[in-house]
Amino acid sequence: MHKNFKNIDKTVYGRGSFDQLDSILAEKRTENDRFFLFIVDQFFKDKALEKRIPLRQEDVLLFIDVDPCEPTTEQIDTLRDRILREKGLPSGIVGIGGGSIMDIAKASSLMFTNEGSSTKYQGLNLIKKPGIYHLGVPTISGTGAECSMTAVLTGPEKKLGLKCDWTVFNQVILDPDLIASVPSYWWFYTGMDTYIHCIESENGKLNNAFSHAYAEQSLKLCREVFILEGCGQNAANDEKLMIASLMGGLSLTYSEVGVCHALSYGLSKILGTRHCYANCLAFNHLEDYYPEGVNEFRQMLLKHQITLPQNISKDWTEEQLTEMAHVAYNLPHMWMHAVGTDWKEKITIDLIKNLYKRL
Repeated sequence: MHKNFKNIDKTVYGRGSFDQLDSILAEKRTENDRFFLFIVDQFFKDKALEKRIPLRQEDVLLFIDVDPCEPTTEQIDTLRDRILREKGLPSGIVGIGGGSIMDIAKASSLMFTNEGSSTKYQGLNLIKKPGIYHLGVPTISGTGAECSMTAVLTGPEKKLGLKCDWTVFNQVILDPDLIASVPSYWWFYTGMDTYIHCIESENGKLNNAFSHAYAEQSLKLCREVFILEGCGQNAANDEKLMIASLMGGLSLTYSEVGVCHALSYGLSKILGTRHCYANCLAFNHLEDYYPEGVNEFRQMLLKHQITLPQNISKDWTEEQLTEMAHVAYNLPHMWMHAVGTDWKEKITIDLIKNLYKRL
């Protein structure tokens, strides 16, 4: 089955483009109960960016701390119920922050129009109705959440996204000025999320000319940012990384991710490890699946003086390993892409546990 690809409706790119936010929202302000909900990373509270948000008297501004926890189904349900009870149905949602904020904005948009708990909708095309208008402003680059059709949530039983065409943002503002304040280690880890997206997208059964075109350009930019002469965290590379993130996300949308992301989901669900960091921990030990990618990844680690911990699995109980393995195993789309339609004949719980033991 060929995917009927849904992209962002509108995208504005360039330094200073954040200042267009007010005019972009103006035409939507008459919808529903005539207020906007701004969901902003707690990092920006009392900082210069807060004063630039075009907040009007009727609007709601929520600062959310996403460190160390990633979005949960309970968080989304509680947010939705509170806003509906106190203010009504927003004209739209604006998410300003990193990947977690992007996912909160996307998931909340859907849950304002779909009844019950978000746990009912974790999976592919389970959402019944389109969400409300939602706009994303990424302030860190790498996750691809600004363009993906998935809002990843951790629930009581699983970590899995609300995935459908309606998840995709109606509008995205890509302003490289906004990612200048990212700490260097998170700049690296989130950038590696983009790199790993592309390596997994390229090295799997669902790879195709469409996904390859995005991955090829994204990988070129990643190499310029992280390994070639002139690499490092600077203004020019911020621009490249922002576009690499977008293209990497579009590549995996028309292909898929693989072994690394499956393992990462287990680390996040059971141990609470942040997604991009979990990807790096896992990818560093997957040279038998992605030999060229892992070799280049290790060069990037050395180039940027990033040291990943080793032998961390010695502190995990057998129960934790088993729980993580079950989380990873229950992501069939990733395993099918990575090893083929006969993946159940090749991938077992014990094999996955042994992959975790490499860490």
